[in-house]
Parts: sequence; C-alpha cells; structure tokens
Amino acid sequence: MTTIADPIIGSWYKDLESKLKFKVIAIDEKDDAIEVQYLNGDIGEYDNETWFSSSFDYIEAPEDWTVAFDDIETDDLGYTDTDDHKRNFDDVDIDDYLD
Repeated sequence: MTTIADPIIGSWYKDLESKLKFKVIAIDEKDDAIEVQYLNGDIGEYDNETWFSSSFDYIEAPEDWTVAFDDIETDDLGYTDTDDHKRNFDDVDIDDYLD
C-alpha cells in the first residue's frame, strides 16, 4: 500500500504499518526532506520517494499530542485565552447611533 496523502506542514499522519503517529513540521524541497515529529517527541525525516512508498494516512491531531512537550503550559495552547476585545453593549444607548 502506498501513500496518497501529500505531506502538509502542521498535519498529522499515522503509519498504518507501524501505527506510529507523527506531525509534519518542515518540508525542504531543495534537499528533498520531509521532517516529522513523532508523538513521543522524536524527530524523523523522510525523502519524497520513501514518503510516497510508505503507508501513511491523514489523521486528526491526537488528544494527547502535547505529551512530547513536557514543559508546555495549557495557556500556551490558546485554549484558556479570553476574548478581551469584545465590546460590552450593556452601556450603549441605541439613540446615540440613530439619526
């Protein structure tokens, strides 16, 4: 089985044979290199021939993808950011905007 999934930076893949999950972190077309980071944090590299002769398939980002980054804070993910740019419309008088 060969890969039909093109490598896209930031996308997650699974090797259907080895069951390893990884994310593409860089593509260097000049050096024919596709750099990946596995779920355990290890870095690897494939050339185009190896990539397209392997059994990789797209997957959604694993829920536990931050495991490889021991020192990452939840705030660094952007999930806990509040939207401080929302305007409070409780104090707005609509008559101020009508002619």
